[in-house]
Amino acid sequence: MYPTLIDFGPIAIHSFGLMMALGFLAVLLVSQHDLARKGLDPRPTSSIIFAAAVGGLIGAKLYSALQDGKIELAELISNSGLVWYGGVIGALAAVLFVIHRSPNPILPTIDTIGMATLLGYGIGRIGCFLSGDGDYGPPSDLPWAMAFPNGTVPTAIPVHPTPLYETGMSLIAFGLLWSIRKQKEGTPGWLLGGAFILAGVERFIAEFFRLNQPALFGLTGAQLISILMVIIGACLIYWITHRPVATEVVNVSTPPPSPKRRRRRRP
Repeated sequence: MYPTLIDFGPIAIHSFGLMMALGFLAVLLVSQHDLARKGLDPRPTSSIIFAAAVGGLIGAKLYSALQDGKIELAELISNSGLVWYGGVIGALAAVLFVIHRSPNPILPTIDTIGMATLLGYGIGRIGCFLSGDGDYGPPSDLPWAMAFPNGTVPTAIPVHPTPLYETGMSLIAFGLLWSIRKQKEGTPGWLLGGAFILAGVERFIAEFFRLNQPALFGLTGAQLISILMVIIGACLIYWITHRPVATEVVNVSTPPPSPKRRRRRRP
């Protein structure tokens, strides 16, 4: 594995950080392209992505700290302890705030951002795979099982390369939404709901190939939140497709009849 790609003494480029940066870059480029196609202003996209990055990192760290019960400064500024669902909450809050202050409408803009986030997440998971950060699954004798002896969380036993599973599922989910994005432009918010559903399904499946302990009903905490995400996405799509569409009533007033001119009789 390659936790550190380049080391210049005090400056090092880590595989996890590099793939995370490439993931955000992919979200930026895809979002700018799709917003311009919609006729929306693509310029706020960089601010939106920056806010998503900052909000996502803060949310991921806080969620991890609350989960572990270690709310300490050293823990908050470390490179480890990033929980994806905390990142989703923090990033979504930051994105909504920035979009609200931008000239673009909220739902069509966040449709694009939500869809592109699936692509960025899939790229980011490659960083988890390269660094061997412990997101792998249980031991396996499958042909593609592999060990992570030099990973951040090393293991000499071949295990499921779960980050690669997540990358594949995320790319498929992004491809599905990308292929129907033009058909759903008439229902802003539909793609965001679809992104919530597919992201929840992806993580729910991935949890069967991870080492997290069950929390309730034999399901892990991440799987319970995945179910909540699917429900939120389904409710959003239902609301979007069934909400009453406001129609503008144009009052056409009938002009008063013009007074008839009296004909003068010729003498």
